[in-house]
Order: sequence, then C-alpha cells, then structure tokens
Amino acid sequence: MSLAGQNLKYLRKLRGWTQEEFAAKLGIKRSLIGAYEEERADPRLDVLETLGEIFKVTLDELLLHDLNQQKGGNYLAKRRQLKMMSADRNIIHFVPVKAAAGYLAGYGDNEFIDELNTFTLPMLSGGSYRAFEIIGESMMPTPSGSVIVGEKVDKIDDVKNNAAYIVVSKSEGIVYKRVLKNNKNKNKLTLVSDNPAFQPYQVQTADVLEMWQAQAVINKVTQQQRWDVDSLVNLVSNLQDQVSSLKKKMN
Repeated sequence: MSLAGQNLKYLRKLRGWTQEEFAAKLGIKRSLIGAYEEERADPRLDVLETLGEIFKVTLDELLLHDLNQQKGGNYLAKRRQLKMMSADRNIIHFVPVKAAAGYLAGYGDNEFIDELNTFTLPMLSGGSYRAFEIIGESMMPTPSGSVIVGEKVDKIDDVKNNAAYIVVSKSEGIVYKRVLKNNKNKNKLTLVSDNPAFQPYQVQTADVLEMWQAQAVINKVTQQQRWDVDSLVNLVSNLQDQVSSLKKKMN
C-alpha cells in the first residue's frame, strides 16, 4: 500500500505549513491536500515529483517508506513536547479571519491548533496566549483588520467587568467586545462595543466556548485612525451613558 498520503502530511507539518500554503507551493487546490492526507485519493505523479524536489526525497521513499519513523520517529509527538518545553517563550497561535469557522470546530483539537501560524511577543510573560484577527468597526478606534492578542480566561468568574475580551461562542462565533457580568442573571454576559453606534447585546454563558482577555493590539500604522477632541469627548460621553444604563438594568 502506498504511503504517499501520510508522507505528504508529515512533510507539510515538518515545515509548519497550512494545507492552503502547501497547496500553493505544489500548484494544486487545497481540497486535494485534504484528500491526499485522508487517503481518499492518491497523489498524482507530478505532485509527487514536485514534493520530491522540495524535500529532496525520491519517489521510492515517498511511496514505500514511512518518513516519520525514518527521520527519527513520531515527529508530531516530539513537536508538541518541544512546544511544551518552550512554553516560557509565550508562543502565540494566530487565528486569521479565514480560519475563524474552522476554529469554532477545532479550538480544542491539538492537531488543528498545530496548523496555525505562531509568533512571540517579548512583553508578555507567563499565561496562555492566542491572537485573533478582527474585522468590522464595532470596536473603533481599534481598526478593522487589527490582531488582538488575548490571555486565556479559564472561568467566567474571573472575567473583569468592562475589560475587553475575545469571546468565542456557539451563537456569535468569534467577537471582540467589552464584557459586563449580569448581577441579576449569572447565566448571561452583556457584550458592549467601543463604537457607540453598535448596541450592546447578551450571550448565554452556556454558549461561551472560550474567552481571551485582550493584552495587546497589533495593527498597521497606515490603518490608525486619528480622532479630534470633539469626537473623543462625544465617544466617552456615549460610552458613559451606555454603561450607566446597563448598570441600572443589572442592579
């Protein structure tokens, strides 16, 4: 039986490429990578030849030898072990918008998380961090396209009122909002936008899959929006009115 499919998957993970990145390098569709790795189809000869050129392996090795074992044994397990050993380096997995739908299904899957690109930030210490790309104007002046780096919150009880969080939920997907806990109903959280043009809304705590408290915002300098003093005064005034109104409802 050909080992081409599992060898293709092993070599891709060896370089830390996503299926989409690997497909681009091989000049094929991403769906084909999935079919090859799940052994629903055999890689074409031209794909194997390109694979051999990239990794300097022969067709015989690709088809007949388990490269994972040949190169030192169970590479993926070793890779996860190395990640655990380097936890003090604060490796941050990045979830782009295009991976948001997949993240809702794979957030607890180590293999899915391994597919994500990673980076580090020297100012962060300890804790568990993840980065999410956000789209939209609900958290202006934080611009659309910004990357929010959040620290994992293990319990809803640890949520700080009016702090900003990435909230991952079944009902709303991945959103970046300020969070208010409801004193009257602990089964709900109120999500508030920094942009007063967007109304607050509630989510059930039972629907919340993950929460990450915002620790850093990364965006392009060209995307930064300048606010005049009048705009800032109006923004603060509107936010104060919203918070006061919400507090009255919850108390």
